[in-house]
Amino acid sequence: MSKAWREALGLFVLGVVATFAVTMREWDEMLHQWWNIDTYSHILLVPVIIGWLIALKSNELAKVDPRPWLPGLLVVVAGLGLWLIGRVSGVNLIAHAGAVGALQGVVIAAFGPRVCTMIALPLCFGVFLVPFGDEIIGPLQIITAQIAISLTQWSGIPAFFDGIYIDTPVGLFVVAEACSGVRFLIAMLTLSVLVAFTRFTKWSHRAAFMAISIIVPIIANGIRAWGTIYVAQSQGVEFAAGFDHVFYGWFFFAFVVVFILGIAWRFFDRDPEDYGWSTQEIDDFGLIQRLEVGFARPIVVIAGLLALSILAGAAATIAASNAIS
Repeated sequence: MSKAWREALGLFVLGVVATFAVTMREWDEMLHQWWNIDTYSHILLVPVIIGWLIALKSNELAKVDPRPWLPGLLVVVAGLGLWLIGRVSGVNLIAHAGAVGALQGVVIAAFGPRVCTMIALPLCFGVFLVPFGDEIIGPLQIITAQIAISLTQWSGIPAFFDGIYIDTPVGLFVVAEACSGVRFLIAMLTLSVLVAFTRFTKWSHRAAFMAISIIVPIIANGIRAWGTIYVAQSQGVEFAAGFDHVFYGWFFFAFVVVFILGIAWRFFDRDPEDYGWSTQEIDDFGLIQRLEVGFARPIVVIAGLLALSILAGAAATIAASNAIS
């Protein structure tokens, strides 16, 4: 490993420790959600995916010397500012996004624009470390109910609905939060971004694939809800509930994933290891050369990271004290 890489990695580790010391509560909250809430369990794979994406670029990265980049501290400022707003306002989503943004800023400040352009995909993929999706549960419940009632009436079953409640001859069904499909939709969105940027080169193909990856799971979840209602009419509600959790929960959405990837397969036009830009392509970017005027000594960047972390921590403490008083 070259001296430049040793210095950059050392700077990165120190920066991570400094920002983690301030945002530790948010990282602890996120880890709890990843581990204990089914909607976010797929996030446990995101760090592994990020590591895999970086490993795919190892040969190209070996050709580049990272250099600490002072303007990268602006991203850290933005991240810590967002974190502070979330902490003070009590909005966890904002605080969590700020904590992740600050970490991304540390990467940019430690390794510089050339390296970060090369690993732009895994760097941006860090957004999926933030647990989000609860905000769309309500709308998804309504959409699922509307699809289910339409299919129920179409299949000859007399039914009436009010919002998320569907009344049928065998009983009243409710499209609960767990049945909204948010868990599968968020996981599918994460997968679709990964596939779109590692297997497609055309933006039109990426946009089409991501649109399909959002629309199809929503429709599929409505079909799932209808299937449960349909089976219940002849086999009983208890049997339908068990059938739903076993068959639909384990097999139906697996089929949806295979179906979506099967449609997209013929349009894949590159291998995953070829994603992003090569060293030669980055050398041809005029903007990269202009950005490199922001290079600074490692000691200057680490001093900036420590100062920003201390200021953010002090601001959060003062805000908490004012709130208590």
